[in-house]
Amino acid sequence: MVDGNEPHGTVSDGFQSVRDEFAAVAAAEGGGFAAQLVAYRHGERVVDLWTGPEITGDSLLGVYSASKGAAHLVVALLVQEGVLELDQKVTHYWPAFGVAGKRDVTLRELLSHRAGLVGADGGFTLDELADDRIVAERLAGQRPYWRPGSAFGYHALVIAALTGEVVRRATGRTLRTHFAERIRDPYAVDFHLGLPGGQEPRYLSAQPMLPTPERLAELAARATGPNSLPGIAFNRHHPGNPELWQLPNFRTVRAAGPASFGGVASARGMARMYAVAIGSAGGAAPLLKPDTAAEFAQVHSLGHDLVTREHKAFGLGFHATSEVYPVLGQGAFGHSGAGGQQAFADPRNGLAYGYSRRRFPFPNGPGPENDRLIRALYAAADAHR
Repeated sequence: MVDGNEPHGTVSDGFQSVRDEFAAVAAAEGGGFAAQLVAYRHGERVVDLWTGPEITGDSLLGVYSASKGAAHLVVALLVQEGVLELDQKVTHYWPAFGVAGKRDVTLRELLSHRAGLVGADGGFTLDELADDRIVAERLAGQRPYWRPGSAFGYHALVIAALTGEVVRRATGRTLRTHFAERIRDPYAVDFHLGLPGGQEPRYLSAQPMLPTPERLAELAARATGPNSLPGIAFNRHHPGNPELWQLPNFRTVRAAGPASFGGVASARGMARMYAVAIGSAGGAAPLLKPDTAAEFAQVHSLGHDLVTREHKAFGLGFHATSEVYPVLGQGAFGHSGAGGQQAFADPRNGLAYGYSRRRFPFPNGPGPENDRLIRALYAAADAHR
């Protein structure tokens, strides 16, 4: 355990500037700030840093929607192997899905947040939301909130329950099992979709955003109603719904590992997951062939997101990360998390990145400090080509 703002850990020669930028972020955030930053370049770990009270490089944090990246690496593998076909109808794998106007939805449309199935009219209890099988069963009968394919909107809490059910129907095994047996265990990836009880002592509870009058006023000005499309997508229309920042602090969520938001990981785990996806980290062959990575990174949904009500760019199950951070190479892909987490692979530059922070940021989403950290990493890597 460490205290204060001083970064701990290691950086490779030429990456000291990344450590300096991380130290500047920590100093600006203040003494209670706790975060981890890890990066790989061409399969070699070149940054491994952490800072703040209680945290170590081995600590596990809730990573919220960065979980979707883990889930959809599994889908990408199964597409690569021909087990799943992107332009096949979802009903080919899951016949019950085809009611209420969803008969012609393809797997490609589902992965690109175009199915219009962002939640259920009645919402979910916490226990239901944590169970991907229950979510999938409920949503199979739900009418879409827009005509599938006509628009897109972030399926924030449910997308990997839906894609995971396709995986289960096609293979007879859960997405969580595939991830553990094909990615986490063989590649030593410290990322858990379902945290075993024996790993609980490593978990650091998520902390709420620090409120200020200005922040509270801005949040109030941007607030949408619980029965709005954003409200339904984030389950706020259910009376028992907890605050978003609290989700990983419930053991039922950590144990079940709902693949849309319930993952628990270290930044080491997030970065390594993307390093092995595109490169030979530790001598293992890359998980994804270049053509597979390129297809899943390709922009499929671009423009106004009906749920977040912002401009967004989605690939297949991933963010098109180079649209968020233009300094990255075209074709970068990954997924952020609401608690400030960010993780991605940049195949053109051979980079993989994982960042996690304990306290919820303002604004909600990938911590705004990621932009400066990623620029520092890119500059250091570019100087050592």
